[in-house]
Amino acid sequence: MLLVLAMAAAIWGAGWALGLPRAARWPLIGLLFVAVLGIQFLFPEGHALRRATGGEPALWLLLAGFVALILAYRHVLGRLRQRALTREGPAPQPATDGPISEAELERYARHIVLRELGGPGQQRLRRARLLVIGAGGLGAPALQYLAAAGIGTIGVIDDDVVENANLQRQVIHRDGDIGTPKVFSAQAAMMAQNPYARVLPYHRRLTEEVAAELFDEYDLVLDGSDNSETRYLVNRSAVAAGIPLISGALSQWEGQLSVFDPARGTPCYQCIFPEAPADGLAPSCAEAGVLGPLPGVVGAMMAVEAIKVLADAGAPLRGEMLIYDALWSETRKIGLKRREGCPACGGTKGTSQ
Repeated sequence: MLLVLAMAAAIWGAGWALGLPRAARWPLIGLLFVAVLGIQFLFPEGHALRRATGGEPALWLLLAGFVALILAYRHVLGRLRQRALTREGPAPQPATDGPISEAELERYARHIVLRELGGPGQQRLRRARLLVIGAGGLGAPALQYLAAAGIGTIGVIDDDVVENANLQRQVIHRDGDIGTPKVFSAQAAMMAQNPYARVLPYHRRLTEEVAAELFDEYDLVLDGSDNSETRYLVNRSAVAAGIPLISGALSQWEGQLSVFDPARGTPCYQCIFPEAPADGLAPSCAEAGVLGPLPGVVGAMMAVEAIKVLADAGAPLRGEMLIYDALWSETRKIGLKRREGCPACGGTKGTSQ
């Protein structure tokens, strides 16, 4: 018994050291359990391997029943949490495919006259479903421009409330919104700017339990989160859903953004950043500071990339990263490549650009 537990711990620890996500480590533990049961049932009593792994199958069957109860409980709990998520914002439905109204034609006229967009491109935006992670520094300007651009359905998930310190850069919120959940403050501003937009607020933190089901409802995700745990979760969930991820980041005077789309042969976020930075190496905006207009610049660039991806216009930043240095007014691009053995997308087969 102790030998099997030690082997399970060794497998779990080795997977953690190699950067394998929990979803990849549990099947390995399951294979070990199946092997132990096979030894108990196939080998005769008194056999050395059978003695080393507990001696009797009853104990392992009891353990399997206990684990099954835990898994069933987690499944039921996840369904209850999903119901709570659905109550906060109904499941997004595609916008109607009907003709654009006269008022919308006038509103989006500057888009429609663009050769690369035109009426068909605007219709694609109208039918699109886009999820924004975070209504803070990057999410605030991106949400404003995406709503104004006529994106049909925009979901926004954030568990934070508006604080006085946010207002130096998160311009979608107002002084009177202090204390209000950011998703509701952002929704009010977006609907006031464009009543044709459909905004679905999710006032909660993104977790493993809801990410997969939520991401399956959208065509594209834009990540404006401010912590590594959420960034890696968003990346895994986007890869699993097969949808592109537009990711941005800020630090003091500098910002960066890229489009991660492994389904089309490009890297994912974890290909470029295999591991989260150690504590203290990537200070938050509160610790290091950030120039007020910088999130507006980078967030607006992220909105541009979203429109290009959704409308199939131009050349989005797939396989490239754009870096903007506001202090020295410099912009540069670097090429990105997939990393063999990436635990998030290493097994994904995509079409090269």
